[in-house]
Amino acid sequence: MKIALGVSGGIAAYKAAEVVRLLQDRGVRVQVVMTRAAQEFVRPLTFAALSGEKVITDLFGASEQPANVESAIEHIAVAQSIDALLVAPATADVIGKFAHGVADDFLSTLYLATTAPVVVAPAMNINMWQNAATQANVETLRQRGVKIVAPDSGYLACGMTGPGRLASNEAILAAVLEVLGAAQDLAGETLLLTAGPTREQIDPVRYITNRSSGRMGYALAEAALRRGAKVVLVSGPVSIQPPGGAEVVPVETAEQMREAVLQRLEHSSVVIATAAVSDYRPRTPARQKIKRSGPMALELEPTADILGEVARRRQNQVVVGFAAETENALENARKKLGAKSLDAIVVNDVSRPGIGFDSERNAVTIITHDEVIEVPETSKWEVAQRVLDQVVRLRQHRNQPAHVPGK
Repeated sequence: MKIALGVSGGIAAYKAAEVVRLLQDRGVRVQVVMTRAAQEFVRPLTFAALSGEKVITDLFGASEQPANVESAIEHIAVAQSIDALLVAPATADVIGKFAHGVADDFLSTLYLATTAPVVVAPAMNINMWQNAATQANVETLRQRGVKIVAPDSGYLACGMTGPGRLASNEAILAAVLEVLGAAQDLAGETLLLTAGPTREQIDPVRYITNRSSGRMGYALAEAALRRGAKVVLVSGPVSIQPPGGAEVVPVETAEQMREAVLQRLEHSSVVIATAAVSDYRPRTPARQKIKRSGPMALELEPTADILGEVARRRQNQVVVGFAAETENALENARKKLGAKSLDAIVVNDVSRPGIGFDSERNAVTIITHDEVIEVPETSKWEVAQRVLDQVVRLRQHRNQPAHVPGK
């Protein structure tokens, strides 16, 4: 998801930098649009560095330069590419322009050009906020479907005390997530996720591993963050960046993953094990590099069953496992569901080309004790959402009070 963040000229403009970070923590891309007045308080370079996106400052280039045709038409491209427009802080001037259809800079033009939902967070002097003209403009926007995040009361930069202070970052974030349709149905939950492969040492330069890229686990982590969860991601070695906002615990071996998971199990409410943990490891890794001198035999021993141990030790957690199969996928997954006492298992046939390992796409079957949900080939992001839908259902069922006959 992507939003445009409009920053207008008020002392609260510096607070928008933190809003950028919070949105990025939820996996939202942010492109900043600044008015000329806003640039008197914060330099565009600040937002460019934070967002990693081009900061748009005007419809045209400076007056002494030829017209910037790219900027002049760019408002249409931005308007079509964003999922929401947030203006924070919004001055009385900007609110008035929006209410009366004035389009004399990039931000006001973008407002008129976009069909995406709009969130406005006003910030200004108390008298300006309470002025009848400002209130009428705010009401006009509200009636047109703009979501207004009312300012807080407090000490203002002008020295007065009262309403006019920019709303809290949390209130602004909640409003944006609401219009984006990002459900907060995992708020209050702590998800403990495992992802990626593990590596088991043969000698100092060689190891046993598998084809897992970690993409499925990382997609689940990002999706859970957007739905309000706290996420602890225990990850084997992968080449992708973790989602901002997750607590990442890097590990390499199966035993390291086991220790990291068990240390954090008590403080989690949901465990989702997507990691492809090595089933075997060399019994005695060589201390020096093994020289090539003909055939080599490795004596292997089983690694710990992390998921099984989690299921045995859990208290009230929902535990979901993943199973990568190449034959009899559903039959093998059902056996694993029962043998490990899981709440749900997600199985996919990794023998199918183009999905599963090291791919952006997947096709899975989610099996619980009372339901089988087929998820046809789609993005791993969508698979993550479907898995989390079942997690929410399982948590709700777990938290329901037991029925007492006769009550």
